[in-house]
Amino acid sequence: MARREKKPVHKVVMTEGKRNIIQQLLQEYDIEIAEDIQDALKDLLDGTIKEMMEAEMDDHLGYQKSERSDSDDYRNGYKSKRVNSSYGSMDIDVPQDRKSTFEPQIVKKRQKDISDIDQKIISMYAKGMTTRQISETIEDIYGFETSEGFISDVTDKILPQIEDWQNRPLDEVYPILYIDAIHYSVRDNGVIRKLAAYVILGINTEGKKEVLSITVGDNESSKYWLSVLNELKNRGAKDILIICADGLSGIKEAIAAAFPKTEYQRCIVHQVRNTLKYVPDKDRKAFASDLKTIYHASDEEKARLALDRVTEKWTVKYPNSMKRWYDNWDAITPIFKFSPDVRKVIYTTNAIESLNSTYRKLNRKRSVFPSDTALLKALYLATFEATKKWTMSIRNWGQVYGELSIMYEGRLQE
Repeated sequence: MARREKKPVHKVVMTEGKRNIIQQLLQEYDIEIAEDIQDALKDLLDGTIKEMMEAEMDDHLGYQKSERSDSDDYRNGYKSKRVNSSYGSMDIDVPQDRKSTFEPQIVKKRQKDISDIDQKIISMYAKGMTTRQISETIEDIYGFETSEGFISDVTDKILPQIEDWQNRPLDEVYPILYIDAIHYSVRDNGVIRKLAAYVILGINTEGKKEVLSITVGDNESSKYWLSVLNELKNRGAKDILIICADGLSGIKEAIAAAFPKTEYQRCIVHQVRNTLKYVPDKDRKAFASDLKTIYHASDEEKARLALDRVTEKWTVKYPNSMKRWYDNWDAITPIFKFSPDVRKVIYTTNAIESLNSTYRKLNRKRSVFPSDTALLKALYLATFEATKKWTMSIRNWGQVYGELSIMYEGRLQE
């Protein structure tokens, strides 16, 4: 297991200049406790900003405050402005000029926050907090109020990033793609609807995971999936060897039309789950063990014999449990072409399951999303958080890659 790289610890290098500043702080502010330090720093921040703005005004006018000038533009007092900082709300005095052409850079016009609060808000949104929860948290921590509308405006800043991310160029070849759906409750014109977030996760030729697309909708059909797959083609994906998905309506027909050479593999994990939902806890472990004899079989013929045995054993007790195995057999059987190493990559779906656990946390923290846009923002940010750690190739990728390359006639090398 790779060791997690430790973040470097900040070490204070004490210089003579720093010592002098600290001594002056202790004398000026009578510091005794940590809160006194915060108050001192807040006061210093105010003073520093004011001095920097005065320097900016000097540069703007071309002469210093104490100098004479023939310019027709000159200082015209100050305008008080309240901003939010890391030390709480504070009032600063912004110098004005007669012509109102001064554009301060340290605290720009209409800027109400100087504490990098935007990134803090986006981070909290990524962790599944609602706009109300974020607003309350900021008030608790920083002592100033932020409206839910303000929070929404801040998170809206990432919408252009989402659009760029959704349209970014893709690799020409993906050995494996997983498609899955997670359902959320979304408010639409006062009515709560169930919408699906469709996530497409790819394994690239280096064996690294990559979320290719996230779409929100409820119109699941072959036409819908054809548009989704054609969008991948338009972004540069020319070939996909295997697409692993659950029984999404119309997906099989769409794959055949968009990527006719691509193998469609029914997701074994979902197949097992759909079977066991008919089975009570007392028999679930034994039933699951028997199901393994099907998808662990060495070839399709032995798998079919195992299927018949499991059906004969359990159908009397649970008559509906095995029907889908026969109905979906043509989409289940491609897995028997591969070695155990390749099968494990396909049927365990660990890659997408770990991602889905992140998405499910959003459901636990928010019972209803106010709009489909709010859902998309939350999904994008959750994806960004989850994928920051995706730096390693999946296990045994070299062997898997080699087998897939041979199996699919060198298409990985094209």
